[in-house]
Amino acid sequence: MNKSFLFDDASSLVAIVPAAGVGKRMKSNCPKQYLRLLNKTVLEHTVDKLLAHQRITKVIIALGEHDDYFAQTTLANHQQVTTVIGGQERVDSVLAALKTIEQPQNTWVLVHDAARPCLRLSDLNKLISYCSKTHHGALLATPVRDTMKRAQKNTTKVAFTENRENLWHALTPQMYPAAQLIEAIETALANGEIITDESSAIEIMGATSCLVEGSSDNIKITRPDDLALAEFILHKQYKQQEK
Repeated sequence: MNKSFLFDDASSLVAIVPAAGVGKRMKSNCPKQYLRLLNKTVLEHTVDKLLAHQRITKVIIALGEHDDYFAQTTLANHQQVTTVIGGQERVDSVLAALKTIEQPQNTWVLVHDAARPCLRLSDLNKLISYCSKTHHGALLATPVRDTMKRAQKNTTKVAFTENRENLWHALTPQMYPAAQLIEAIETALANGEIITDESSAIEIMGATSCLVEGSSDNIKITRPDDLALAEFILHKQYKQQEK
């Protein structure tokens, strides 16, 4: 299925940020999206980066059912931010946010990880521009540069070396027509398919999903060391903006 969806000046562009996870690998007392980074929470940096683009009219944040942190952020009273209760898995949170969109047939969505605060505006521009020109969904990604090893099942022994040709690291945002993404996710879930990101749902559907090369500093904060790296990257980005 390769139905085309126009993305033009009449199209709405909404960002979805799944933020219902607890981030156990961070080993912190609060979810990683609420850790402090340069005087703001990780989530505030992430949403601010999205709202810096003039085409994004709204950000929908999917929160955990018992989230006690969001109300304390500057986002709680932001006119361009709305919230929804997310689900157990990332895909459940994304679908819950998608279902709140009033006109999905005329809307495109950018799904972006809450723990990726280092998104560059130039990469966001590149992704949106690509989808605007091709009318196909796409995601930011980086080509695999390292040698990739496949381990034997349930061991650390090397089974073989993967051919890294044509391999990419999937990043976010991932941008698709809202109606198409809703259909793709609902169909995949009904068929018991495993959905790891929005692109995987589109792929299962048989629709077109393209790769747009982004910056490698668009890191996802997953482990404690990532917080210091993100702070370094953000500090550098903000310094460049001041020049």
